[in-house]
Amino acid sequence: MKSRPYILSETNWKSVKETVFELAILPWGATEAHNYHLPYSTDTIQSKGIAEMAVAKAWDKGAKVIVLPAIPYGVNVTQLSLNMVMSILPSTQLAILKDIVHSLQHHGIKKLIILNGHGGNEFKAIIRELKCLYPDFFVGCINWWQIPIDKKYFSEPGEHAGELETANMLYFTPEWVLPKEEWGNGQSGNFAIPGFKDGWAWAPREWDKISKDTGIGNPANATAVNAKAYLEELTDMIAESFIGLTKAGSQDFYKPLD
Repeated sequence: MKSRPYILSETNWKSVKETVFELAILPWGATEAHNYHLPYSTDTIQSKGIAEMAVAKAWDKGAKVIVLPAIPYGVNVTQLSLNMVMSILPSTQLAILKDIVHSLQHHGIKKLIILNGHGGNEFKAIIRELKCLYPDFFVGCINWWQIPIDKKYFSEPGEHAGELETANMLYFTPEWVLPKEEWGNGQSGNFAIPGFKDGWAWAPREWDKISKDTGIGNPANATAVNAKAYLEELTDMIAESFIGLTKAGSQDFYKPLD
């Protein structure tokens, strides 16, 4: 496949030295178990694939956006009881982002979007700290699975390795998905304590206490066909956001007050 000029890991100095990029996209995933049937890199593959699809659409409309190499490690501190789940700390994420922002500034890029694919990655506090350190640099985050179109395409999207994620992986890397007879049903438990079980109190969940197959949500109805339709609409929406960001000056991020 020919290298794409908007994917940093594929492109080359001959192309890059002549291009003024306006926005960088950082796919961020995790390395963790995803039911019995999906690969440990599921979150990273999805974030990378969605970033590449969305940026291709933005690029075709003239937006100079670059996709950075994906970060494959996430915050998985309550999943370390599951064999070979890898975890980094939020403080490590901040350190990585500080270095990336520092590099981007040197190259004249002042806007970064983290395209996040893992629920354990909470970037709001980190981005607020980055704002204090780099007040003239824009950092935002898109948790792609929170864009509210999933129920148009999936009967039971699920939270983790369910129908939505399984369908996406059947689209992106079907060769890495085990046969359907190997899929767990994604049945999950919950806290037993009032408040926590009701959703108005929060604590991180110990994964081996809430799911036998590590999934949350039944993947049974997942198909690559549904994923294709979902991903096309999803990346259309994300691409429009990227285009808007490339056009926006520092005074254009907000609607004027009445």
